[in-house]
Amino acid sequence: MDIKIEQSKWDKRKKYVPFIAGGLVLCDLFSWLAFGKLSSTLSVKERDLGIVSVEEGKFDDYIYIDGQAAPIRVVQISTEEGGIVRSKVVEEGAHINEGDVIVELSNSNLDLEIMNAESELAEKQDMLRNTQISMEQETLNNKTEKRQQDMEVRRKERAYRQQKALWEENLIAKEVYLQAEEDWQLAVDKQKLLDDRLEKDENYRQAQLDQMNDNLDNMRQNVLMVRRRKENLKVRSAISGELGSLNVELGQNVAAGQTIGQVNDLSDYKITAQIDQNYLDRVTTGLSAAASINNKEYRLILKKIYPEVKDQRFRVDFVFDGERPDNIRSGQTFHLDLQLGDPKTCIFIPKGTFYGVTNGNWIFVLDKEGKKAYRRKIRIGIQNARYYEVLEGLEPGEKVILNGYDAFGNYNILKINR
Repeated sequence: MDIKIEQSKWDKRKKYVPFIAGGLVLCDLFSWLAFGKLSSTLSVKERDLGIVSVEEGKFDDYIYIDGQAAPIRVVQISTEEGGIVRSKVVEEGAHINEGDVIVELSNSNLDLEIMNAESELAEKQDMLRNTQISMEQETLNNKTEKRQQDMEVRRKERAYRQQKALWEENLIAKEVYLQAEEDWQLAVDKQKLLDDRLEKDENYRQAQLDQMNDNLDNMRQNVLMVRRRKENLKVRSAISGELGSLNVELGQNVAAGQTIGQVNDLSDYKITAQIDQNYLDRVTTGLSAAASINNKEYRLILKKIYPEVKDQRFRVDFVFDGERPDNIRSGQTFHLDLQLGDPKTCIFIPKGTFYGVTNGNWIFVLDKEGKKAYRRKIRIGIQNARYYEVLEGLEPGEKVILNGYDAFGNYNILKINR
């Protein structure tokens, strides 16, 4: 006879154990993913951390920058006329004065243009002379015609007066007297018409002559300009200085307006530097800078800020304020302290690699025993070449970790091993 065996409560629950265990494992996994890393502790070696104290004191608002000496002015050498390089009068590096010839060009087309302009000018001059002769002849003819007409008027008037006197004495018929009067009046009218015509002809001839003279003057000016263009085949220096570069060779064909070199004005120098774009809003013209050379300090003034930002940096120019170093050379490097603002009293920490990881939003702060460090939110203000200003989150005397943040991950507690 079979006996029915009843299962105990434990036997009934035992089949759920794997599910419960699996659930606990998943809960632990999720908890580790969500909170484990932030709540766990990482052991680190003290010598790799760069532990420093938070300080309070005078904060100098400046930055270090490197600059290179450059001529105070660089003038490009460009050709006004195109042509073939016939000779290089001076070589690179030579000192030249304003107006000195640097390169001589030749241009056969320009020579032909000059000949054509001069030939056209000669032709116009001949035409003007012929026109003037014709006008003078016409003027003489007009004067002759006027004198004849004036004489005709006097004759007609004399005949009229004679006929009038005879008619008044009843010696001639009235018709003869009237004809004499009409002839005289007709001669007077012709005289007036002739005077008007001659005046208009004279005005026209004068206007025509003035126009031809103006055209001739313009042609003369054109010839002079063309001749001056030939003089432009001699490329000259616009300033006195050093011939910095000359990028032409004998026989080379250069176009009009082409830049072929530059002249450096060595009467003074400027310092050109590149500054990080993070300082773009704080850098303005007129700021002062200092450079120490051979244990002597020189003052400079920020003269120009270039608008273009390239590779996260922008360019500025400084000029010396007063004395400048002796024997300065183009390309020479200068280390400058650029003063961005007045010194002030504040809390600050040295610069470290932490900023690149945390963006200055948090930092590890050691406890009083120096055995552990805890993540803490902070707020960074301005910075200079060595320090960050701390606006919030730190107190003077506390110790912070500056380096090694790439290895800290998302840990928020560090155990420091000495």
